Amino acid sequence: MRQKKLVWHIFPSFLAAILLCIVAVTWYASASIQDFFLAHVEADLMARAGLVRARVERLLADPSELRSFCVQVGRESVTRITVISPDGRILADSNERPESMENHLKRPEIVTALAGGTGQSLRFSRTLNESMLYVAIPIRHATTGAATVDAVLRLAVPVTSIDRALAAIQMRIGIGSIVVIVVAGLIVLLISRRISRPFEGMKQNAEDFARGDFSRKMQMSLPDSASLEVVSFAASMDRMAEMLDDKITTIETHRKQLDAVFSSMIEAVVAIDKDERVIGINAAAARLLGVDAGEAPGKFLQAVVRNIELQDQIGGVLSSGEPVENEIVFRDREGEKLLQVRIVSLHAGRAKEVGALAVINDVTKLRRLETIRRDFVANVSHELRTPITSIRGYVETLLDGAIDNRDVAVSFLQTVLRQSERLNAIIDDLLALSRIEQESRAGGIDLREGPLGKVLEAAVQTCRIEAEKAGVGLVVDCPEGILATMNDTLLEQAIVNLVVNAIRYSRSGEVVSVAAASSAGEGGIPQVAIAVRDTGCGIAPKHLPRLFERFYRSDQARSRAEGGTGLGLAIVKHIVQAHGGTIDVRSQEGIGSEFIITLEGRTA
Repeated sequence: MRQKKLVWHIFPSFLAAILLCIVAVTWYASASIQDFFLAHVEADLMARAGLVRARVERLLADPSELRSFCVQVGRESVTRITVISPDGRILADSNERPESMENHLKRPEIVTALAGGTGQSLRFSRTLNESMLYVAIPIRHATTGAATVDAVLRLAVPVTSIDRALAAIQMRIGIGSIVVIVVAGLIVLLISRRISRPFEGMKQNAEDFARGDFSRKMQMSLPDSASLEVVSFAASMDRMAEMLDDKITTIETHRKQLDAVFSSMIEAVVAIDKDERVIGINAAAARLLGVDAGEAPGKFLQAVVRNIELQDQIGGVLSSGEPVENEIVFRDREGEKLLQVRIVSLHAGRAKEVGALAVINDVTKLRRLETIRRDFVANVSHELRTPITSIRGYVETLLDGAIDNRDVAVSFLQTVLRQSERLNAIIDDLLALSRIEQESRAGGIDLREGPLGKVLEAAVQTCRIEAEKAGVGLVVDCPEGILATMNDTLLEQAIVNLVVNAIRYSRSGEVVSVAAASSAGEGGIPQVAIAVRDTGCGIAPKHLPRLFERFYRSDQARSRAEGGTGLGLAIVKHIVQAHGGTIDVRSQEGIGSEFIITLEGRTA
């Protein structure tokens, strides 16, 4: 329904009330005037009847003379005079022949007059074809008893003149009413406009309040003629606007703070209503679930979270209200992820449940690191326990008497020396690995641009003696002019570790090569690649993903026989990462392996 302005509520109502009052007054006045005229004519007829009554009473015995009298008097007084017998017959009439007139016994005024009273009646006369006012009085002969009615004298006059007079009066009243209605309507319209004008200004202010603009005050826009109630209402609205402004400012500040916290959280957060529609989602959850954070609100949970287990858990919290906390496996384009999920009920005011809140942590890396830590602790314990157990066993044997046999004692002490050297090598590698990690995190590694060939030559020279013992040849292929951004000492250590591994897993007569080349990387950034190749036994594909883990060995028996600590490749990886580079491995069983280090560099 279309709403109307206040003025069009007030103006028609007032105008209708005025119109009803005028109609009522006009009707009452017309009825009163008509009654006044009729009463006046009735009294006049009664007076006329009283004047002719005595003469009619004397002429009752002479019908012809009575008729003549009625005709003469009726014409002179412009009054219809009729004399009726007690049985209803017409004895005389001033306008019609009595013989042609019907019996009047049933006429109401005649019935009243025959009963001894004065009868009056206003009705339409079919004889005269107009409305007539009748007055009838009883005539009693002087010689008869007082209760006996000898005849009825009825006088009648037409009321057409009264109707014309009333019509003229009503016309005047109608014209006056129209003038009064027009004037009253204008006055009511002005009053209505005066009442509604302050509300129109307040309406505009209220619309400004709804838009968040609280700068204008309602009281300032009110006219001086505004009523006390309107002024009080405007003052209340201004106070409410001030409170709303403060509340909205506080809420907006809190909302921005919550949005900032919500968007900066590393945990994925999803809010769902009771109908399983998404209320809100932060950037971390959008990335994890692979959806658009701006388009997700309003969508059903099933369209955003494509994991049946997570959907079931959220649905369970929505139905039961009981919090849930566990870990689930989530699969996406990147593979399997382990998610820690905590789901609780979402409450509005007065503890009313409106949905559920799911907080999701990707603990894949954390669990992997925990596994690596456990494996590292176990491996360190194992690697340290092996030489310590050996040393302890030989020392106890010496203490039990073997020290008295020089040949046995020398052999045992040589074994203790080798195990202590291995223990020292493990500790040195662990310390080196820890130092590289700390310096890398602290940004303490000094990287400078320099010739790569010198570093490769120095590394190969360090490994020359071990290569000669194994009967393995070493080849360096590094064009002059290749420069790399590096830390000479650390990079040399990484190359030495790779070359030593290649020598250990190569057969006598084979060759280990160290080659360098420059190329254009991603985005056209120049870089250098260092490749250490061997033609040894190679590495099985299943070992390649874990090859750079600490203490991980693809061939544990041979590695221990060769005296390795299992930390060499882990040290290489951390050195390369400290340089901002990458390391890859390519290997085939029975053909050989190739380790490729990529660093920032160029050709001079």
